[in-house]
Amino acid sequence: MNRPKMATEKGVPSNSRVMMLLGQLERMNGDIVRQAETARQVTAKILHLIQTQEKSGKEVMSKGSSGMEVILASLESTRDVQTILNILSILTELLTVGRGRRVGVFVSKGGTGILFHTLLSASKEMPPSEELMLQLHSLLAKVGPKDRKFGVAARLSGALNVTVNLIKQNLQNPKLLLPCLQVLRVYSTNSVNAISLGKNGVVELLFKVLAPYSKKNTSLLKVALDALGALLKSKTNARRAADGGYVPILLALYADWHRNDARHRHMLIRKGLLVCLRNITNIKLGRKAFVEADGMRVLYNSSTECLPVRTLDPLVNTSSLIMRKCFPKNRLPLPTIKSAFVFQLPHVPGTGPAGRTYSQGPGGRTDPQRCSKTSQKVDDVVDESDDNDEADTENDTENEEDEKDQQSPVSRDNDDIETDLNKLHPRKGPGRPYEELRVYERFFVELSEDFQGFNFESSKSSSNTSLSSPFSSSVAPVRSPPRPIIVPTAQAFSPKHTLSLPGLPKDPQLPPPASASSPPAPLTPLQLDNIHVSKDQEKTEDSHIPTTDRRDRTLSPLGRPPTEAQTIEKDLAHVLERVSLDALDGVLPLDADEAHIGVKQDDVSVTRQIQSPLLLGGLSARRSGGGGSNWSSDCGSEGPEDEAAEGAVLEVPDTALLLPLHDPDLYVEMVKGTLSVPQYAEVAYPDYFGHVAPTFREPLLERVYGVQRAKIFQDIERLIHPNDILDKVVYDLDIPSCPVIEDDGESLKFNSQFESGNLRKAVQVRKFEYDLVLNSDINSNHYHQWFYFEVSGMKVGTTYRFNIINCEKSNSQFNYGMQALMYSVQEAISGSPRWVRTGTDICYYKNHFARSSIAAGGLKGKSYYTLTFSINFKHKDDVCYFAYHYPYTYSTLKMHLSKLEALRTPQIYLRQDVLCETLGGNGCPLLTITAMPESNSNDHICQFRNRPLIFLSARVHPGETNASWVMKGTLEFLMGSSPLANSLRESYIFKIVPMLNPDGVINGNHRCSLSGEDLNRQWQSPNLELHPTIYHTKSLLQYLAHIQRAPLVFCDYHGHSRKKNVFMYGCSVKETVWQSNISATSSDLQEDLAYRALPKILSQIAPAFSMASCSFVVERSKESTARVVVWREIGVQRSYTMESTLCGCDQGKYKGLQIGTRELEEMGAQFCVALLRLKRLTGLRNHQHLLDLESDIIGSQAKVVSSSCPTTYVLDEDEPSFLEAIDYSAESNDEDLEAENERAAEVREHPDLLEQLSDSDNHRE
Repeated sequence: MNRPKMATEKGVPSNSRVMMLLGQLERMNGDIVRQAETARQVTAKILHLIQTQEKSGKEVMSKGSSGMEVILASLESTRDVQTILNILSILTELLTVGRGRRVGVFVSKGGTGILFHTLLSASKEMPPSEELMLQLHSLLAKVGPKDRKFGVAARLSGALNVTVNLIKQNLQNPKLLLPCLQVLRVYSTNSVNAISLGKNGVVELLFKVLAPYSKKNTSLLKVALDALGALLKSKTNARRAADGGYVPILLALYADWHRNDARHRHMLIRKGLLVCLRNITNIKLGRKAFVEADGMRVLYNSSTECLPVRTLDPLVNTSSLIMRKCFPKNRLPLPTIKSAFVFQLPHVPGTGPAGRTYSQGPGGRTDPQRCSKTSQKVDDVVDESDDNDEADTENDTENEEDEKDQQSPVSRDNDDIETDLNKLHPRKGPGRPYEELRVYERFFVELSEDFQGFNFESSKSSSNTSLSSPFSSSVAPVRSPPRPIIVPTAQAFSPKHTLSLPGLPKDPQLPPPASASSPPAPLTPLQLDNIHVSKDQEKTEDSHIPTTDRRDRTLSPLGRPPTEAQTIEKDLAHVLERVSLDALDGVLPLDADEAHIGVKQDDVSVTRQIQSPLLLGGLSARRSGGGGSNWSSDCGSEGPEDEAAEGAVLEVPDTALLLPLHDPDLYVEMVKGTLSVPQYAEVAYPDYFGHVAPTFREPLLERVYGVQRAKIFQDIERLIHPNDILDKVVYDLDIPSCPVIEDDGESLKFNSQFESGNLRKAVQVRKFEYDLVLNSDINSNHYHQWFYFEVSGMKVGTTYRFNIINCEKSNSQFNYGMQALMYSVQEAISGSPRWVRTGTDICYYKNHFARSSIAAGGLKGKSYYTLTFSINFKHKDDVCYFAYHYPYTYSTLKMHLSKLEALRTPQIYLRQDVLCETLGGNGCPLLTITAMPESNSNDHICQFRNRPLIFLSARVHPGETNASWVMKGTLEFLMGSSPLANSLRESYIFKIVPMLNPDGVINGNHRCSLSGEDLNRQWQSPNLELHPTIYHTKSLLQYLAHIQRAPLVFCDYHGHSRKKNVFMYGCSVKETVWQSNISATSSDLQEDLAYRALPKILSQIAPAFSMASCSFVVERSKESTARVVVWREIGVQRSYTMESTLCGCDQGKYKGLQIGTRELEEMGAQFCVALLRLKRLTGLRNHQHLLDLESDIIGSQAKVVSSSCPTTYVLDEDEPSFLEAIDYSAESNDEDLEAENERAAEVREHPDLLEQLSDSDNHRE
C-alpha cells in the first residue's frame, strides 16, 4: 500500500513525543522487517505513552492526524510477533476510549481488513501464538459490531474458519475461548455466515460449551449463548438443533439455572437460554420438540415463580412469547367461518367476497327460504396446511397495519400513492347520458318549486301537509305479515326489589303518547345549534323540553353546567324509582296507544306501564331464544315463576319527555317495518328505552402494568391444567331451534337476537370466564369487530372475564385507553338510563386460534386476536348489554327522522324521500333541508333555487355507529331555531343520506352490506341490484353534475377504530405529487387550495377536531371510495371523509377523555357552523385564508420531509397505520422490542459489556 506521510492537525505540536515516535515508525515502514528490533522499541514506547498520557491518544486520533494510518501500515507490513503485539495493544488502548467514533475511524481506514490479514498470517504459524490470537480476537470483537461488512469480509478472507478451528482446539482454555466466542457472536449475525457455520458443526460445538449452573466462567457461558442464539435465527440451524435433540437439553439447563440462581445474579445466562429456545421454536419442528419436552409446563412454572420480582420481567416476557408460539393452534369452535345467517342474492357475482363465499359451499346456518342449495359442505374454519408454513409466525408485530400485505409500511405507503397524473385530475362530464339520469329529477323538487300556491302566512300544519309526509309511513313498508315484537322490560327483577313512591297516583289516565298514526305534538328542539365557535371555550346550550303539565325543564345536550346536570339526573332518578311488578293471570297484548302514563302533578316524574313482554300485532308469540329476559323461551321453562313473569306490568320512565327525539312507542312502530335476515322479533332494552348521555367525564383507561401478560398466562393455563376448563357452550346461533342453552343457573345467559345485535357463540371456559365468538358479516367470512349482546343471570361481587376471541385487526384502541360500553337495566330503572364505558384489565393481543387462509387473503399461519376485559356487576340478576360503541339502529334513525318532523317550523323546508329499497327490502331515506323562501316573488324564488348544495352521507360501514351520532347532531342543528341555524339554511340546500347501509346496520354487520361487500369500495362501478344505495346516491350526484349544480361540499361521515380525535381525508393533486415524488410540471400542480379551508375552520372551532391527523393524499387503494370518486368523477373539490374516533381525544379540550354521544353530536353541530363560516369566507372573497392554507401545506410538507418515520397516508379500510406508541412492557410479540429490552437489561447489570454488546444484533444482511 502507499506509505502515508506523517501529518498533524493544526494546534497539535509536531515535536510532541508520540508524534515524533510515529514519524520514526513511518520512516521504518519501508524496511520494517530488517529493523524489527527498532520497531519493537518504538512501538513499545508509543504504547507506554498512550497508557500513561491521555493526551497522547488524543494526538494520535485527532482530526487531521495520520497517526492511525501509520499504525495500520506498520501492522500490515511487520512479521515480528512482539511488534504485532505492541501495535495491537496500542490499538486496544486507542479504541477503548471514545467508543464509537474512534472505532469508526479505525474501520474507515481499512483496519478490519488488516486485522483479518494479520489473523490469517498468524494462523499459519505452528503452533500459533496464543497471546497473539487472544489480542487479535479481542480487538476484532471490539471492532466487529461497528463494521457493517464485517461478516462478509470475515467469510471472504477465510478468517471465519480460523476462528472456528481455534474454538475447537481450545474448548478447555477459557482465556482464549472467550474472545473467540465474542467474535463468533458477531460473525453469526450475518445470515450467510450462520448457515455456513451451522454446516461446519458450530451449533453442536457450542452446545459443548454450555454447562449446568456454576459460578465459574459465567461470562464465557453468556457469550456462548449469545453466539448460539444468533446462529439459531437461521431456520436451517434451528432445524438442526431440533433434530439433534437439543431442545430438552436447553430446557433442562434453564430449569437448573432457574433453580440455583436464587439471588438472580445470572439473569443474562437464563435469558440467553430462553433466546435460544425462542429461535428454535420459530419453526414447526422446534415447536413440536418443545411441546414434547414438556416445555410449556417448565416455562410456565418458572415464569410463575418469577412474577413477583419486577427485575425478572425480561425472563417472564420471553417465556410468555415462547409459550404463545408453541401453544397448539386451535380452530374456532364453529362449524364454518361464514356468517350464521345467509341471504340469497338476486344473482351471485362471479368474483368478489360474495362470489368466493358462495363457491365454498354452505356450511353456515341458513334460512331455508333464502339460502342457496349446494351439495358440498366445506370445512373452512382452518386449513390442514395452515401449520405447515415454516415462516416465522412471530413476524407480525402488535402494530402491524395490514395482515394481507407483507410489504413494509414505508414501501406499502409509497406503492399505494397514486402516481398517474391523468387519474389525479378530475374527469369532465357525468359519465352517464342525461336520459338515464333524468329520473332523479324528482328528488330535486326544490330546484323547480315556484311556491305559487303556497300561503306563506299559513300555520305549520298546512306547511307540513304541503311539503312532507311522515317518514315512518313511506320509508319501510311492511312486506310481510306483522310479526310479534318482544320488548324487554327487565321482568327478571324480583317483586321484593319493587320500589314505590308514596303519594304517586297508581293509574292516572292521560292522552296516549305519540305514534306513527298519531303525530306527536311539536317539541322544542335540542339547541345543538346554539353553540360558540371558540374551540377553547366551554359550550353551554339550553334546550326546553315541555312536560305534560306544560312546565319546561332545561336539559343541555352538550356541556351542561354541573349544577344543572345534577338537578336533571336527580329528577330522572326520582322518576325511575317507581317500579311495580304485578302478576297478572295471562298475557294480554297491548297496543302502543293502550299504554298508561303515570304523572305526579307537582313533579316531572313520568312513568309508563308496559306489559312484559309487549306483543305487537295482536298475536301471541313465543320467543325463539334469548338471554336474561327470557320470558317465553323455546329452550325450556323455569316453572310457575316464568308464567307469572309473563304477565308482569312494569312502570318505566317515559323517555319521550326526557329525550325529544326518542319515543319508545314510536320506536316499536318503526321496528315493525324493519326487515332483517334472521327475522328478529325482539327489541333490545337500550334501543327501546333510549340513552341519556352521562354528565360525568369518562377518562381514557390507564393501562395496568403487566395486564396483557397476566391474561396470556391465564390462557396458557388452559393447556397446563386442562381439567380446570369447563368448555361449556351456553349460547350458539348455529343451533337455530335453541340458541340459548338452559342450565342449572351456574352460567350467564347471552342473547344477540335483536336489531344490530352481534354475538354468535358463548362458551363458558371457567366458572366466571367466557369465550365469545362474533358473527361474520352476512355473505362474508370475516369482518369481526362490531359486537352488541345481552347478558343476564350474573352475581354480585364476582369478577367476570369476557374474551372476544375472533377479532381480526392487528391492533386496537382497546390497548390505548378505550373501554367497551355497557347498559344496565337495573341502573336505567334506578335513574341512569345510559351507556357507560366499562371494563377493567382490558387488552388486545394475538391468540392461539388459527385463522383460515380462506379468510386471510390466502395467507397461512395467521391467528385471530383476543379482546379481553373484566367486569364486576353491581346488581344481582341484572340484564346488561355490551357494545363495541354506542348503538344506533336503523329503527332509531327512522324514529329520529319522524320526530324531526315535529321540530319543523314554517320557515324550514324539510322533505323526506325514499331514495331506494335495499337488498333486504328496507327503505334508504333521503332528506332535503333548507330555508323556505321569504315569499313567492321571483327574487326570493331565484335565491331559493340557486343556493349551493351540501351533500352529506353516513353509516356506509354499519359498525361505525359514531357516524350516526355525528349525523344526528348535524340534523338537530339544521332543524334548530337559532340564528346560526336559520342563516345556514338560508345559505345552502342540504341533501342528506343519513344511512347508506341500512341492511348492514339491521343485521349486525361490521362493514358489509348483504352482498358481503364493502359498499365504500363500490363507488366506481356500483351494481344496481347488489349495491342499490350506492348506485342511486352516485346517480343523484351525477344528475347534479349534469345540470351544473355539483355540490359545494361532499362529506361522508365515518368512524375510526385505531386513531384518536376527529379528522378529515380529502383529495389534492399537489399533496399527492409531493408525497410520491413523481415528476410534474407547474401546470399539473395548479390547484385551488380551498379544499383545506373546511378542515382548517373545524380545527379552530371544534374541540375534538385535529388538523394534524388530516390527509389529502389520493391512494390507489381508495380510488373506488366515495371521497375519491366524487372528487374525480363529479368534480367536487371539497370532497371529504370525516373520521370520528371510537376511542377518545389526545389533544384539545377533550384530551385524555373517551368520546361520548354528547361530543359526537357536538361535532355534527360544529360541522354545520364550519359550513356557515366557509360561506362567509367564500362570499367575502377573502383570499387571506388561502395564503394561510398555503403556509399550512408548506409546513406540513416540511414536517413530512424532515421526519424519519414513514408517512401514514396509505389506509387500510380508510384507516392509516396505527403508529401511536405504547409500552407493552415487552409483552408483545415484537422481537425487536424484546431484543432492545434484553440489551438494556444486560448493560444495566454489566456496564463493562457495553462495547461488546453494542449493535451486535443489527448486522443482518
